[in-house]
Amino acid sequence: MARCREEERAAGLLHCAALAGSVGLLCLAGLIGCDGAKPEMPPPDVLFTPVEVRDVPIVEEWVGTTLGYVNADIRANVQGYLLQQNYRNGAFVEAGELLFEIDPRQFLAALGEAEGQLGQAQAMLGKSNIDVTRLRPLVPKGAVSRQELDNAVQDQLANQAAVRQAQASLEQARLDLSWTKVMSPISGVAGIAVAQVGDLVGATSKLTVVSQVDPIKVIFPITEAQYLNASRDINRRASGEPAVPSLVLHLTLTDGLKYPHPGRFLAANRQVDQRTGTILVEAEFPNADGYLRPGLFARISAAIRIEKDAIVVPQRAVSQTQAGTQVLVVDADSKAEVRRVTLGPRFDSFWVVSEGLKPGERVIVEGLQKARPGAAVNAKAAPASGSSASVPAQAPTAAPSPADRQA
Repeated sequence: MARCREEERAAGLLHCAALAGSVGLLCLAGLIGCDGAKPEMPPPDVLFTPVEVRDVPIVEEWVGTTLGYVNADIRANVQGYLLQQNYRNGAFVEAGELLFEIDPRQFLAALGEAEGQLGQAQAMLGKSNIDVTRLRPLVPKGAVSRQELDNAVQDQLANQAAVRQAQASLEQARLDLSWTKVMSPISGVAGIAVAQVGDLVGATSKLTVVSQVDPIKVIFPITEAQYLNASRDINRRASGEPAVPSLVLHLTLTDGLKYPHPGRFLAANRQVDQRTGTILVEAEFPNADGYLRPGLFARISAAIRIEKDAIVVPQRAVSQTQAGTQVLVVDADSKAEVRRVTLGPRFDSFWVVSEGLKPGERVIVEGLQKARPGAAVNAKAAPASGSSASVPAQAPTAAPSPADRQA
């Protein structure tokens, strides 16, 4: 009997569990519906900005190197031992300032010898002059022969030549002596001395270099196509026509900071380098404080033209995929639509779009990961920022390569 009661109790528990499971299934079925459909998710929130139209300055950028406006190689013009260096390495020097001194003793001796030779030649010329003066009136009287007078005249001419030669030797000796004091031909920065005190320097020995750095030059190559596009303007500027506006150049150094003083175009080289297809261009920048030194790496940029009514979008709206460059647009039905675009120059935080968009279209700038092409989105206007509300202060850069866009 006891066993029968236990079996009845177990059967009752199983029946209650079955009933509970049935109730749970019924409740779940009530939640999800009789047809088994899942609950619909709300469309994702995205932010959009309208496609704008602006006048965009198109900027080209080149890589160049700073160079002294004038670079003077300081060399020893005479041979001798270097006695003294009279300037501090890397310091500014003035034109005519003494840089080096070479031992002058041998040149002082040569100067004295030249002075003696000149005195001897002058004495011989004086005797010849006396002989010619004495013999000339005696020839008509027959006191002396014509041959004797002719010999005296030739001696006079030879001694005159000897005097001129001695004078030239004296001038050369004076010049050699003056070259023992090596002066700076220009004002600028004097480099670290190559020769040291005590060295025997010769007529071709390089002692140092002095570079004029105010203004300072920047040399950089431009492509043949860029030159051809601007050749008429460049040639007119080179001819000095006052009506041609100056091309304002900006310089950025390796630390990423823009040099505060703008520069100007100076000259273009006489020919295109056939190996590289570029032509070398010179520009000049003011450098009164000597901040720039020759040999610095520099990026040169200039606004070469204004593109009227350019279509621009924020850079964050542009995506680079294997299929190409694209943006997501909110269409009239509030759905995300993929647009393939062709990019032009980049400036500040914007891209110029040459193909693929029309003014006023709404491009998604936030929520790109949540938006799906063809799916509805909850689109809201992105708040206006300082950079999008006005023309950006920074100049644009030239159109990038596909590799740059991917970066």
